[in-house]
Amino acid sequence: MGIKVVHLNHIYGKDTAFSQYALKDVNLEIEDGQFIGLIGHTGSGKSTLIQHLNGLLKADSGEIYFNGENIYQDGYNMKQLRGKVGLVFQYPEHQLFEIDVFSDVCFGPKNQGLSQEEAEARAREALEIVGLDESFYKQSPFELSGGQKRRVAIAGVLAMKPEVLILDEPTAGLDPKGRDEILDRIAELHKKKHMTIILVSHSMEDMARYADRIIVMNQGEKAFDGSPREVFSHYKELEKMGLAAPQITYIVHALKEAGIPIRDDLITVEEARTAILALLGK
Repeated sequence: MGIKVVHLNHIYGKDTAFSQYALKDVNLEIEDGQFIGLIGHTGSGKSTLIQHLNGLLKADSGEIYFNGENIYQDGYNMKQLRGKVGLVFQYPEHQLFEIDVFSDVCFGPKNQGLSQEEAEARAREALEIVGLDESFYKQSPFELSGGQKRRVAIAGVLAMKPEVLILDEPTAGLDPKGRDEILDRIAELHKKKHMTIILVSHSMEDMARYADRIIVMNQGEKAFDGSPREVFSHYKELEKMGLAAPQITYIVHALKEAGIPIRDDLITVEEARTAILALLGK
């Protein structure tokens, strides 16, 4: 049934001289199995929004429904919600604390009440999904590279079998190879498990390549919501918000202005390559 957000408001510094809307009348629905890209400039409200979706932050007003239930109703099981809506923070060291990798990934399932045997089975499966073999199990998570820490943090959430996986800038600070490896793993997970993915990123190229739908936040409000092609057609409005479209969007517009008959709604390198080769073939 997914997630439904209704007239959500969150105010930082409420009832003080410094009060400011972090979220203002946000409405959206996220259906099961979607791959959502969430973008916005720093301070746009995107990180505040995702922390509401699993109950880490509570709205000042509005409702959030998960699988048809209002998470703010009396007696709602927030612990269970956080097992179903998993959040991986931008800085993985905030989520790593056990003596070794395997123990860290086992922690979530054990906290859900599973037996040691069940927790270990889930940990092995999750670590395999993110591409970490047994040679990592007994290593300290704090001695790993940035990309490896991200994988452990993702595995720790996956081991709890969430229905929704939220990733806040999972590739920040990584080299291109490490970024592609992590995003390809996430895309594979989405495809094989039909898991709902919400990806926060500043990379418009990643959004164009992986997301089915993009939600744009601006000054605490939802500015755009649609397919990548629809959203990036508003590239001039995005620029005014401090954002941009994928680089290829600007290239095809420049070609179009130079009189080359190429579609101007191309958003990935692969699409542009195919279109250009087709023109050369003519």
